[in-house]
Amino acid sequence: MTDHHSDIDSVSGKSTTGHEWDGIKELNTPLPRWWVISFYLTIIWSIGYWIVYPAWPLIQSNTTGMFGYSSRADVAVELANLEKIRGDKMAALGAASLADIEKDPALLALARAKGKTVFGDNCAPCHGSGAAGAKGYPNLNDDDWLWGGTLDQIMQTIQFGARSGHAKTHEGQMLAFGKDGVLKSDEIVTVANYVRSLAGLSTRNGFDAAKGEKIFAENCVACHGDGGKGNQEMGAPNLTDKIWLYGSDEAALIETISQGRAGVMPAWEGRLDPATIKAMAVYVHSLGGVENSRSRCRRG
Repeated sequence: MTDHHSDIDSVSGKSTTGHEWDGIKELNTPLPRWWVISFYLTIIWSIGYWIVYPAWPLIQSNTTGMFGYSSRADVAVELANLEKIRGDKMAALGAASLADIEKDPALLALARAKGKTVFGDNCAPCHGSGAAGAKGYPNLNDDDWLWGGTLDQIMQTIQFGARSGHAKTHEGQMLAFGKDGVLKSDEIVTVANYVRSLAGLSTRNGFDAAKGEKIFAENCVACHGDGGKGNQEMGAPNLTDKIWLYGSDEAALIETISQGRAGVMPAWEGRLDPATIKAMAVYVHSLGGVENSRSRCRRG
């Protein structure tokens, strides 16, 4: 490296810093004046912003600024104003019975609109924005229900949840037949294939249907009933359809039988007001809550 202290490049005629590295000269090209002025103006603006608006975090709060502005407070005010507008209608919704809501077109429209919004805020993370469910989370668009699909039953499930710890929650749990040593691995494979046969699904070659039926009768009938039709009082799903919450392939069934299932749905009582819970029940019921004559149970 060489360092020549010259101010003008003899070739280009441009000003330099006087530094040269391996024959490359460092030009002295100042930033445009407008850019420099804009830069300093942004600094002045930021200082003013720090003073006027909330900006700096503190140990337990933050600086409030000269105006005491808060976007969260603005949102709270807007929500409060909205509730005032809806107040009378929501009061009427809260006072009406579920049956009366379904008979009143105005209340029904309000309940469905409110319920859809609340569902998106609270239920969509598990059941999906379209309520189509996911692995481990029921699809709410069909007529297959674990705990019953009437309007009253849906509201009860929303209120108290399933295995939520609430005093009135739905209780019911599938045993871990393999983990707890109730069934041997070959027995689990056999009964898994028997369950698939109940739904009209294919079974592996050499499957012993009689043995599978015997294992099912001794261990599963108490909850799922004769023929595997399910029991809504216990949250035991119908095993004769092809709607499976954790998958219907043999491996998925073996895992379910071996490890058991005990999914939790939170209780919304106390988190949402009664009128909002009614609205959500009406909305979910409108998705597919009209049960058919066979009272099929949702997989879970």
